[in-house]
Amino acid sequence: MYRTDPVPAGAVTVAVAVTINPSESQADLVRSMEAPPTKARQEKHDPWHVAKLKDEGTKWRDLDTKGKILRALGYVLKPLLLLGLIYLFICSLDFLSSAFRLLGGRAAGETLSNSELLRNPVAGLMIGVLATVLVQSSSTSTSIVVTMVGAGILQVKPAIPIIMGANIGTSVTNTIVSLAHSGDRDEFRRAFAGATVHDMFNWLCVIVLLPLEVISSYLFQLTAAIINSYNIQTNEDAKQEILKVITKPFTDLVIKIDKNVITDIAKGANETGSLLKEGNYLFANTGLSESQLGVVILILSLIILCVCLVLIVKLLHSILRGRVAYWTKKVINAEFPGRAAFLSGYLAIAAGAGMTFIVQSSSIFTSALTPLVAVGVLHIERCYPLTLGANIGTTATAILASLTQDGQDLKNSLQLALCHFFFNITGILLWYPIPSLVESCKPSMSKWFPHPPIVLAKWLGNKTAKYRWFAMVYLFLMFFILPALVFGLSFAGWEVLVGVGVPILGLFVIICVINVMQAQFPRFLPVKLRTWNFLPAPLHSLKPYDAVCVKVLEPCGKYCKCCRQVNEEDDLHAVDNNAYL
Repeated sequence: MYRTDPVPAGAVTVAVAVTINPSESQADLVRSMEAPPTKARQEKHDPWHVAKLKDEGTKWRDLDTKGKILRALGYVLKPLLLLGLIYLFICSLDFLSSAFRLLGGRAAGETLSNSELLRNPVAGLMIGVLATVLVQSSSTSTSIVVTMVGAGILQVKPAIPIIMGANIGTSVTNTIVSLAHSGDRDEFRRAFAGATVHDMFNWLCVIVLLPLEVISSYLFQLTAAIINSYNIQTNEDAKQEILKVITKPFTDLVIKIDKNVITDIAKGANETGSLLKEGNYLFANTGLSESQLGVVILILSLIILCVCLVLIVKLLHSILRGRVAYWTKKVINAEFPGRAAFLSGYLAIAAGAGMTFIVQSSSIFTSALTPLVAVGVLHIERCYPLTLGANIGTTATAILASLTQDGQDLKNSLQLALCHFFFNITGILLWYPIPSLVESCKPSMSKWFPHPPIVLAKWLGNKTAKYRWFAMVYLFLMFFILPALVFGLSFAGWEVLVGVGVPILGLFVIICVINVMQAQFPRFLPVKLRTWNFLPAPLHSLKPYDAVCVKVLEPCGKYCKCCRQVNEEDDLHAVDNNAYL
């Protein structure tokens, strides 16, 4: 009745991640352990690797003169239009950041100024998440914290968890961007997985490295040794803007935000000045309050972002046809031959770090990758190392900000910036090299050593493809509700936080252990615990919630494709695709 043969280690990783919906995931795992599908079936149903993009259409030699002229013009104009849309897309992200600064910038600054609360590392972590979500930029939040450390308001050691939280908060932007692909099931699956692979990596790093840092202070000790070994000098010209030189002329015509006000509030100054700079621009002297203007800018930025994304995807589908699609996919996802294949990932990490340094924002770079993953040009396996590189590249902003300080302030702020750098390096060393090496040298063993962030991201992608409302639940739960709850408990002190958090954490661990045993060693469990079916349906399945969401969204479903009820064929297709985790 129950499966008792050994289960691949990759399935164990998935089993740990599915405590939200254990019984459904158990069924998915059983399906995934069946005999592997034939090549033809995999090409037909595997949503993670698009076997073939659209054909080019009529061949060049079969076109008449007018057709050849139009196609030649398309070859020239479409890339130019794509660059223009990417430019507007990046500007829309800047507007989105400005909107969140108007809506929550003061709150973020006041939160960061509470130095007593920041002594709690868990509270500091959640403050880093919330502050970065509010200002929509890890570069801004980390620069503020670095400035506070340089000014002596905050010590280096309690500031380290905030930097870790900023790493998590920055991934909210590309998760929001992925929602624009919800109209197409498989595109949404790939886009959401491509976005959340960043989330999963950052959360896994924090789960392991935050307790390690609290116990051993390894980041603090390592960076202190480096700082004390060199004679470091101030560089007043360290702040360099590269991408801003291109986008600022346009964004400054619409809105200008004074980030120094948020920094002054974080430093403890009683700052009552306006977040809006003086000058002539579209939203100057509107008579609206900061919050009202923030809502207007938020709506405007989301409209521009969604329109640009839809047009970018359509253009990519139009451009990436035939041989162009073939060679683009081949080059982007290329691997070094033989056992040197694992070096391809490290080259992608370097490329991601370099591109992020150029654009000075990991949010912009990872958000630009999301549409490429959605249309199937960029595989999630290649998106993952590019994302890791983005985590390294974004540390350059804090390092440059620290180099403008003087004397001891320079040493403290640079030490914190280096903590950010080595935190990301440690995370990569922890989660990437072993699976990558096994995958290239012993492919048959790769199922025992999967990349955990990819496994978890694909699980989330499959869930959101089947239940599209789950994407919004995930977004609010992981970036707003959970950090806010933990932060709220921190106000009551360590005793309350431990008293509430430890039992919940213990229950979560127990569920994970039972889940793993259900998948791998069911014979060692009591009969009743071999499935979760003894629990009420809402406690082990998303289907009851889906029925409610479908009922609520039924009026919208008449006009919006992404809100329509999932029919039986789509359900079976989504479940069948779980076999390709």
